[in-house]
Amino acid sequence: MFKEIFKWVIMLISQPAKAWNELAQKEEKGDEFLSHFIYPLIGIITVAAFLGILFTRKEFDVELALKSSIRTLVAAFGGFYLAAYILNEMWQGIFKREKNMIVWQRFVGYSSSLMITLNAILMLLPEFFFLRIFVLYTFYIVWEGAGPYMQIAENERLKFVGIATTVILVLPVLIETVLFMLMPGLRV
Repeated sequence: MFKEIFKWVIMLISQPAKAWNELAQKEEKGDEFLSHFIYPLIGIITVAAFLGILFTRKEFDVELALKSSIRTLVAAFGGFYLAAYILNEMWQGIFKREKNMIVWQRFVGYSSSLMITLNAILMLLPEFFFLRIFVLYTFYIVWEGAGPYMQIAENERLKFVGIATTVILVLPVLIETVLFMLMPGLRV
């Protein structure tokens, strides 16, 4: 399972056009995508948050590591589901297409795989903070997926990509910020 996840993440980062064409042809049953791709990916980032705090701090603080992993887990899950929901609603409202939450969950999950992977790496290696700029590559990943996966016409593509990329990138950060402000016990 992790080998398959690693393959898709690398393919989406290195060859997004080819990856989206293959994903458009891929048949997934029910919640197979969630249980075989997004949940393990979120699990990886949660474990990375725990280990990152545990081993990169001067003091060995399990409580702080648990707080960090909880905040990361809630931000990743909340960002994923909220982005899929919002984009599904906008799909009908702005683009006048029929709602399909399953397609949106897959699109948001695959599009945010770079962001999740990059966050996991940066939690384990915080001194490489400058790598955070590569999260903007998500714009290109979404651009390449708009045509073959979401069937967006060329004249609507830029609007679609702008909206989708903004929602996918901003919501996890927004949720983490709200958690930071509302729950002082989760401050790391």
